[in-house]
Amino acid sequence: LPAKPKIFHGRDSELKEIVRMLSQGAPRIAILGPGGMGKTSLAKAALHHPEITAKYDHRFFVPCDSAATSIDVAALIGAHIDLKPGKDLTKPVIQYLSGKPPCLLVLDNLETTWEPLASRSAVEELLSLLTDIKHLVLIITMRGAERPAKVHWTQPFLPPLKPLPADAARQMFTDIADDFHEPKEIDQLLQLTDNMPLAVDLVAHLVDYDSCASVLARWETEKTSLLSAGHDRRSNLDASIAISLSSPRLMAQPGAKDLLSLLSILPDGLSDIELLQSKLPIQAVLACKTVLLSTSLAFMDDKKRLKSLVPIREHMQYFHPVEASLVQPLQKHF
Repeated sequence: LPAKPKIFHGRDSELKEIVRMLSQGAPRIAILGPGGMGKTSLAKAALHHPEITAKYDHRFFVPCDSAATSIDVAALIGAHIDLKPGKDLTKPVIQYLSGKPPCLLVLDNLETTWEPLASRSAVEELLSLLTDIKHLVLIITMRGAERPAKVHWTQPFLPPLKPLPADAARQMFTDIADDFHEPKEIDQLLQLTDNMPLAVDLVAHLVDYDSCASVLARWETEKTSLLSAGHDRRSNLDASIAISLSSPRLMAQPGAKDLLSLLSILPDGLSDIELLQSKLPIQAVLACKTVLLSTSLAFMDDKKRLKSLVPIREHMQYFHPVEASLVQPLQKHF
């Protein structure tokens, strides 16, 4: 199993709810939310919770980043339960897990395989077969706000993860970069992250060997690329956002990326009325809104306004700047 997260703040209520569900029967849980929101860390924390380790001797954590098909997912599960390699391990995996005592299986980053329409149905069929095993507990982590079909997910559903509370983001920052920095500068940096855990982690590590003032100055010119020196989704903010932007759901609705570009210059977002009355040159604008919500690239705030987090807005401004033809209708409307 992967190690328990050493720095883990602001997810007490979600962890408590997962542990509660895991103590009752064999739940099927989907941990959803935007990229970089700490879904994997939450799953790992649940795996290592004392109540869970006491109940489940057999716990498996399977990263699905490299899987392109359901057969790949089955092969990865097979490798973790020590099955011999084969052409298609779906049946052997189901037979093995069916004959085992109650166990907990985590499929991490399952969106890699589930997102493409060509493989989605087969992945959902695999999940259906897994959840036919009555004593198997299943947890998946996925980008977005949409759960795979063909599974009776345990209710109440775990809501998609949101940014960390301000105090938790600050605690995470100071755990990494110490707390001797100027409080106002820490606040400025955290505002740039919008309390997205991945962004907080990356900016704190920068500050750890530099200074808040220097990082703030670099942000003015480098923006999210400042937090993108790593080579994978867990150490590179731009790479993480780019994965979400490559979602087939987003690609199938071309206007969705245009709408996200527009949101990048609107910190206060847009209401449904503004979306419709401003006569934006975006076809099926409400459908585009739905796609952005389902992929967690945007969210609805308490005032029912469509918004995007600061790191995503900065990324869009840098790599996908809004076109003038989209801005002009809004200028006329307002």
